[in-house]
Amino acid sequence: MTLTDELSAIVGAAFADEGLDPAFGLVKASDRPDLAQFQCNGALAAAKGRSENPRALASKISDRLKATGRFAKVETAGPGFINLDLADAVLAARLDALAADERAGGWRRPNPEKIVIDYGGPNVAKPLHVGHLRAAIIGEALKRLMRFVGDEVISDIHLGDWGLPMGQLITELKRERPDLPFFDPDRTGSYPQHPVVSLEDLERLYPKAAAACKADPAKAEEARLATAELQEGRPGYLALWRQFVAVSRAAIEREYADLGVSFDWWKGEADADPLVPEMARAMRANGIVRESDGAEIVDVARDGDKKEIPPLILFKSDGSVLYGTTDLATILDRKRLVDPDRILYVVDQRQSLHFEQVFRAAGKAGIFEENRLEHLGFGTMNGKDGKPFKTREGGVLKLRDLIDMVERRARERLAESGFIEGFSEAEAEDVAHKVGVAALKFADLSNPRTSDYVFDLDRFMAFEGKTGPYLLYAVVRVRSVEAKAKDAGAGEAGPIIIATPEERDLALSLLAFGDAVRASYEKRMPHHLCDHAFRLAQSFSKFYAACRIADEGEARIRASRLTLAAAVAAQLDQALSILGLSAPQRM
Repeated sequence: MTLTDELSAIVGAAFADEGLDPAFGLVKASDRPDLAQFQCNGALAAAKGRSENPRALASKISDRLKATGRFAKVETAGPGFINLDLADAVLAARLDALAADERAGGWRRPNPEKIVIDYGGPNVAKPLHVGHLRAAIIGEALKRLMRFVGDEVISDIHLGDWGLPMGQLITELKRERPDLPFFDPDRTGSYPQHPVVSLEDLERLYPKAAAACKADPAKAEEARLATAELQEGRPGYLALWRQFVAVSRAAIEREYADLGVSFDWWKGEADADPLVPEMARAMRANGIVRESDGAEIVDVARDGDKKEIPPLILFKSDGSVLYGTTDLATILDRKRLVDPDRILYVVDQRQSLHFEQVFRAAGKAGIFEENRLEHLGFGTMNGKDGKPFKTREGGVLKLRDLIDMVERRARERLAESGFIEGFSEAEAEDVAHKVGVAALKFADLSNPRTSDYVFDLDRFMAFEGKTGPYLLYAVVRVRSVEAKAKDAGAGEAGPIIIATPEERDLALSLLAFGDAVRASYEKRMPHHLCDHAFRLAQSFSKFYAACRIADEGEARIRASRLTLAAAVAAQLDQALSILGLSAPQRM
């Protein structure tokens, strides 16, 4: 139970004693923290329901709350608001429990679910670029968050590995190297196991093949036929395709690993393709498929739609499939493999119409409940011109180049600030990597998922303000305080005592963690957790500046403050771990 849940139960009981629905007792953090810690606005609605003066009702509720002894202040304000400050002893008891909690006070879901989360979505043979960044960062944070609250979560990268680009690559390589055994239709033996193409080959061949097919209809037809033969199981093409996937996967894994991003499944469109015929037969038998100009489609529009929802095309007139078909088959595949309660898709919000079509078709076909399919769309990372971020030359920046760029800038900022003075080269590189990744990821996650944001590396890399480097520095400083206290023989941590405004503020910040976790989870918005981590770091900074810790003369106060510092370190570590950030040991 979060702190606001507990307070809502207490205030709700006071409403119930007045013969009212306890739901009116909902408590939240105050909109005016200068006036109160918490507030309840339920008296206004409750009074309206039984034609009573809301301020008079709020006063009755306040009198009941004062009698509980839990509050240092209970007051009626305005037309019927109830302002609340907790008693310091109540805060201290709550903090003692938090300090002993291995989850640092994090909220846990009462009824966990099994969830498949789909994010990443790179294409085989194409280098990762900045357009892949947000899906990876947000998806990874949500995966970690959902596991933290108790869900069983399976992450899937969902590779683009089975469409026309594969045929284009095969035919382009055949033109360059026709002697390769993969192209011999009469071959009966095995094929080379060592890759005959490198990542650089694929990056060169992919755009070359696409351009050739666009310029020459004959080459386009050749690629189409090669794609069909691949999908029909031609052995040489399948063996070559497996090499394309293996070479691409090695590069994708390496670059995602640098961002602290990982996947449980490395499945792709090819895994779902065998299910398409069976799925299509069942959908036809259900009577939800109709012919339109030679194509087979599924109508998904409904009466009352405020916008046009076109039909989902199951098969084009030439019998080929589009992403909608393979996405439906992928849902079926996931249903059969793990029978999840929910499937989440972390994909650019510009794909919202596509997912609306797919989800409606899945529900209509009985493949999966529509209301358990969620598209978690996100905005774009833009340059300072407000347009999607590109290189100075106007091209799409590779993700590898972006990671290298932020690490270089982090190394420069750390050197300028003197934070790596005297470090070995290996440690300096490790710190620069962690700071660079934190700058990049926190800049993304601290914005609401659905919002666009501007890429500003200098601002992201600052050690002041709401940035990843500032949070890492905050963690390092707390650890330093703990280490110095130990070296000074300051004694053991002990029960919490709230005696100063800074301790009180820090206590409230620590106790807000559960609500931040819950809001991030229920809204699928990690920025709530970012906001919490920043506020906690700020509160500790004020506490550190105002309160002696290791050299506090009174033993009870010193022990309390050591407990507070340890709780801050544990909670910041927990929050940063969920966000996918890792703090160095020192800087």
